[in-house]
Amino acid sequence: MQIHRKSLYLARVTLDSFFLIGSFVIAQSSYKTPTPLDAINWEFMILALLLITWIFSGKSLGLYDEFRSRDFSFELIALIKNIFIQAISYIILVFIIREYSVISRFVIIYYAGLLLIFLSLEKYLFRKFLNLYRSKGRNLRSLLIVGAGEIGQKFHKSITDNPHFGYKFIGFLDDQTVNSMNGKYLGTIDELHSILSNGHIDDIVIALPNYASSRLRDVVATCERHTTRIRIIPDYFDFVSSRYNITLFGDFPIISLREDRLNEFHWRLLKRGFDFAFTSFLFLFVFSWVFPLIALSIKISSKGPVFFKQERWGRYNKKFITYKFRSMCTDSKDTDSSGNYIQASKDDPRITKLGKFLRKTNLDELPQFINVILGNMSIVGPRPHPIPLNIESRDKVHHYMIRHLVKPGITGWAQVNGFRGETKENGLMQERINHDIWYIENWTFLLDIQIIILTVWRMLKGDPNAY
Repeated sequence: MQIHRKSLYLARVTLDSFFLIGSFVIAQSSYKTPTPLDAINWEFMILALLLITWIFSGKSLGLYDEFRSRDFSFELIALIKNIFIQAISYIILVFIIREYSVISRFVIIYYAGLLLIFLSLEKYLFRKFLNLYRSKGRNLRSLLIVGAGEIGQKFHKSITDNPHFGYKFIGFLDDQTVNSMNGKYLGTIDELHSILSNGHIDDIVIALPNYASSRLRDVVATCERHTTRIRIIPDYFDFVSSRYNITLFGDFPIISLREDRLNEFHWRLLKRGFDFAFTSFLFLFVFSWVFPLIALSIKISSKGPVFFKQERWGRYNKKFITYKFRSMCTDSKDTDSSGNYIQASKDDPRITKLGKFLRKTNLDELPQFINVILGNMSIVGPRPHPIPLNIESRDKVHHYMIRHLVKPGITGWAQVNGFRGETKENGLMQERINHDIWYIENWTFLLDIQIIILTVWRMLKGDPNAY
């Protein structure tokens, strides 16, 4: 399976490279000014660097991930991000070699536009062709699953639900008899030798529980005698996220259940650098006059302090004080008589008239940029919850505490997807946490930019969940 994924990856990269070169040549030829020999040499250099940039950024953004189990919209978004990086790279390269450059800025626009048209069409048709090809039973590989337990049946469902994966399912082998499989149960594991002797099986997937280690050895030995490829699904499969990582620690293979880029120092440095630079700009040119206006309005409209300060949990559950413009009456309580946290709700009587406006427009969150400067928050990340809500949710919501692997943010992936505001129902909170974890596992710098833009857009059009 891995071999075929690599072959498909190389085919997709090669096809994209062909269209990239074609787009570059067409865009260049659209500029009719005679080109000196030195400039032509530099154009070849630019094309080579753009190709290298495309491959690395495409892999980084997930453009060449296992796309068949994802919808086309995911691939299209990754494609647009990659084209944006191409355009920026093109501009930078032209600026560096401007002494020899005869490239018009319109050429770069043509190039990006042609890439978007050609590659989006190519990927759509490639997808359709592959699905059609597989659905007609062409070039299928035979597959046998050893282990008819929960893991084996989940894998079987994945194969049958996606015929374009290109596998013809032969059946199950398991020492426990299973009669409810419509003839797909072929017998015990001892039948493996006979099945392999009577016909060729391309791939065998072993989905046995950990306690069946002796049977696993028997299966491996039998497959090796028949020169059959073996794949093993570990019994702890349910604990592994989609962003797992396998490394060698000495001679031992180690599986990291959840891999996140922000665990790497250079990515954290990039994110922190952007946070500090962007926030400093806002304080110099925007907050310097916005903060006094809001502070004065709060003082005039109600008694009490300008800022609301509250202790929350940050990265690795480290406590810090978060700042907001006060939007509630000073005598408001955060918890009820039972000690449960009271979330802000629609028409909450604790919210002042000005506070309602501040919360609706997200202006009450602006002082949290102070937390960004101090380094205990980021512009983008999972929203920090009040400590009572953390304590209340960590035992009720699946994977809740994983969100604290990164710094909390002023805005986040969950918020721009509509999961903000009141979350009294566990289902709503679970969806928010799912989005937070997706952000952690799929973080890129461009994703942060995308979230910031979507946040501004939601502020302008109004968020129905902001109250």
